[in-house]
Amino acid sequence: MSHTSETVAVDDGDAGYHKGLKSRQVQMIAMGGAIGTGLFLGASGRLVTAGPSLAIVYAIAGVFAFFVVRAMGELVMHRPSSGSFVSYSREFLGERSAFFVGWMYFLNWACSGVADVTAAAKYVQFFWPNVPQWIPALGALVLVLAVNMVSVTLFGELEFWFAAIKVLALVAFMVIAIVVLVSRTPIDGNATGPALIAEHGGFFPHGLLPAVLILQGVVFAYAAIEMVGVAAGETAEPRKVIPKAVNSVGWRIAIFYVGSVLLLVMLMPSTSYDKDVSPFVTFLSSLGVPGAAGIMDIVVLTAALSSVNSGLYSTGRILRSLSAAGSAPRFLGVMSRGGVPYGGVLLTACVYVLGVVLNLVVPGESFEIALNFSALGILSMWSMIMICNLALQRKARRGEIERPAYRLPWAPFTNYLTLAFLVLVLALSYWDVPAGRIMIYAIPGVVLLLVLGWFAVRHRVRAVAAEHAR
Repeated sequence: MSHTSETVAVDDGDAGYHKGLKSRQVQMIAMGGAIGTGLFLGASGRLVTAGPSLAIVYAIAGVFAFFVVRAMGELVMHRPSSGSFVSYSREFLGERSAFFVGWMYFLNWACSGVADVTAAAKYVQFFWPNVPQWIPALGALVLVLAVNMVSVTLFGELEFWFAAIKVLALVAFMVIAIVVLVSRTPIDGNATGPALIAEHGGFFPHGLLPAVLILQGVVFAYAAIEMVGVAAGETAEPRKVIPKAVNSVGWRIAIFYVGSVLLLVMLMPSTSYDKDVSPFVTFLSSLGVPGAAGIMDIVVLTAALSSVNSGLYSTGRILRSLSAAGSAPRFLGVMSRGGVPYGGVLLTACVYVLGVVLNLVVPGESFEIALNFSALGILSMWSMIMICNLALQRKARRGEIERPAYRLPWAPFTNYLTLAFLVLVLALSYWDVPAGRIMIYAIPGVVLLLVLGWFAVRHRVRAVAAEHAR
């Protein structure tokens, strides 16, 4: 790579941000990224499909999610940047790679944000069922957009409390579940405990194949763990704060995902859960806890709003990094006095408005329409993080840079193993009918759009690089 492109990568796109995120906020951003609607709501359908083996699948996918976020942590230690993996792709692989991963990341958050705006609307309808779905969808978007446009400090505070609600809800469930198990309280006539798993077909009641095929959905449940890397550029003392946040991701996944599923299948047979109802609601309702559905609905609404909040925040920073190098329109690089890259935030919000329109036109299908297209962005972005980490290791071996002391364990073996895992998840998507096949069939179209986009901006990219070389 030329000195010019490296200068652009290191110096451009990070100026103007305020170091407004506190350590406690970054810790909660990391925690909130690892806990979302994929657990609170998505676990039900996967429990019905795969049974108790869901805990094993969560554990396997969680290991690779940890490798990804740890590789991200090493890149942050090399150079904290709000451009995150786009900035690292530019530095180690060139602007074409940065263009690809940046717009794929935008695709991921644009689609998942549309899905989460839809989800938030559905959860509001629990309390006000007669309200048209598009109204709470628009209200949720306006609320979170207003917070993001003010300052990073306000974003961090909102995300802190969103994450705190999710964590408190899970801790409360676990305490109640453990008390029920220890006291041997029966539920719906079934004795609780580990024997319940064996009595209903063991860990693989439907065979191995269903457990393998839910991998894609489980990976999606961990989709926002990279948020901690994006937040590094606006964190005071990132080299001190980020390793603590990254290291905590592993045990949080083990406790909250694997632990919760194990508790659920020791409390009730997996066949007792309803794919359209949160498994926590099913359990608490069976215990006769008053208002369980309403309480959990508020928690899941919080998780959906947290995802919309994170999407606006992270895409704003990523799009500004792209704009700084010429890979995105200049408007996406503008910054407010409060240190908010409002051009990128507003573009993402405009896409989220499509979610409101979908809620108006096809309220029954809008969630699935959006969700099918977001998984491709996640797989691409995680792959690029691992490839950038490999490139960092290569440069360090050649003596061109000093590799940080905080590293991805067992690299480069874990890099290649994680990349192989992500390819496997993509391949398995073909058998996830129809959602996975829609994603597979969409790949050529997405690639074509990216190629055309690159040809449209490549002259401006060269002009920006030449300007920085002067």
